[in-house]
Amino acid sequence: MAGVTDRPFRMLCKRLGAGYAVSEMVTSRRELWDSLKTSRRANHEGESAPIAVQIAGTDPAEMAEAARYNIARGAQVIDINMGCPAKKVCKVWAGSALMQDEDLALRIVEATVEAARPHGVPVTLKMRTGWSASGRNALTIARKAEAAGIAMVTVHGRTREQGYGGEAEHDTVAAIKRALSIPVVANGDIDSPERAREVLARTGCDAIMIGRAAQGRPWIFGDIAHFLATGCHRPAPATRQVADWLLEHLVDHCSLYGETAGLRSARKHIGWAVKGLPGGADFRDRMNRIDTAAAQQAAVRDYFEALAQRHPRLPAPEPERPPETAAPHDDLPAAACAAA
Repeated sequence: MAGVTDRPFRMLCKRLGAGYAVSEMVTSRRELWDSLKTSRRANHEGESAPIAVQIAGTDPAEMAEAARYNIARGAQVIDINMGCPAKKVCKVWAGSALMQDEDLALRIVEATVEAARPHGVPVTLKMRTGWSASGRNALTIARKAEAAGIAMVTVHGRTREQGYGGEAEHDTVAAIKRALSIPVVANGDIDSPERAREVLARTGCDAIMIGRAAQGRPWIFGDIAHFLATGCHRPAPATRQVADWLLEHLVDHCSLYGETAGLRSARKHIGWAVKGLPGGADFRDRMNRIDTAAAQQAAVRDYFEALAQRHPRLPAPEPERPPETAAPHDDLPAAACAAA
């Protein structure tokens, strides 16, 4: 979730019900620690505990040093990235590519655990089911990682070969849970309260992890917690409340990135927030032409205010039709259509 789960987004998710949030992956390469990108990722100002930082790399000594570096900057949990499927990560044998070399993967785990132990900081592991369908070795690695001192394992129910395609399978996750005594977290295709309940029941896992389903809907964590506790769905959030959450997030986002970079990178969060909503596709297109943060925030405020007049509670998103077949925004007041 690099480029998504930055500090402002993590803080918002925690406010809206997430019990735990992990940072974007931080490189283990010392020469990049002073870069603007890494310094932002290592910034935890105002973030509530527990502060979990994910590190990525291929050298055991560098990963150990990265653990100490991030602990010195406030990390209370160190998470090892062995699950990223991105080509630019895997081509240097980091992320899920490490699962192809079990010996190296284990040495990285051992070195990182040893570096964090004097500080009393637990080390966790995020991985996939394997590199490919013919090489699902997550159970083997998980057992060795537990023996080496890993405190928790999170498993995305896909191989690296799958990327984010197809459906996640949780049978492998269930097998890992049965084999380990440490907490195991299930990840992959958990996008609703019903799906969360199903995966927890099927795997016996201690928790679930949500990624893409929180994009534009960060209150999903609270929705799931309510459903698991009561068996009932809570009402959709008030439209004006959603606007307040998004606007607070945009202000925090621009504070971290600055006006120019923040304006651009905020567009994806706005796009996710309005996806499938009345007039959302057109609004998103016009949003990309706004060139100041103040105007961007004003347009968001106007869009949601107009939407709230018709829908006091946020309407359920609908699949967006291709632009050439999309119908006029009959459901959206004209004020919103002129907001930008």
